[in-house]
Amino acid sequence: MAEESLEGGYFDALYAGNPDPWGFQTRPYEASKYALTLATIPQRRPRHALELGCSIGVLSQRLGRRCERVLAVDVADAALAQARERCRDQPHVRFRRMQVPRQMPDGIFDLILLSEMGYYLSRADLRALRQALLARLLPGGSLLLVHWRPEVADYPLTGDEVHELFLESDSRLRHRRAHRDEFFRLDLWERTPASSTA
Repeated sequence: MAEESLEGGYFDALYAGNPDPWGFQTRPYEASKYALTLATIPQRRPRHALELGCSIGVLSQRLGRRCERVLAVDVADAALAQARERCRDQPHVRFRRMQVPRQMPDGIFDLILLSEMGYYLSRADLRALRQALLARLLPGGSLLLVHWRPEVADYPLTGDEVHELFLESDSRLRHRRAHRDEFFRLDLWERTPASSTA
């Protein structure tokens, strides 16, 4: 497995060879994962959601139907071009190119979604991202992680390793829901009130 975070060039090469390299639009696995992801979001309508690793915007489009505003970020220009086109009728869904955690958006969010991208980061970068996300998550807000579980040789981490790092004891997060099957893992946390110590 790689030891360093994967850089933008890795993803540029993937999209140059295939506009949908993971089959987000066509694979039944993706459809079932998206359905559970959306069903896990708290029933209240999120006011401002952050989606990290939005790729071609398949999930971004669905989040736009649930949230008042969505900021979706990715490192690949080719993916973002497709995402913008897919969501052209949803002006409240915005897209930005960023290499997290070195670049992070401004603002505070009541829903943060980290789906299928945490394992592209080194352990050190993932810890830095975790801190950056907690600083941007409103008390009472939701942090939702969803990742493929089988090991991929190119990736620095597995999906399970990503989620276990987020499960490390931290008084700012309260674990709310978990799902684990052969293929993917989902965990939902709630940001505790600022005065909470439990």
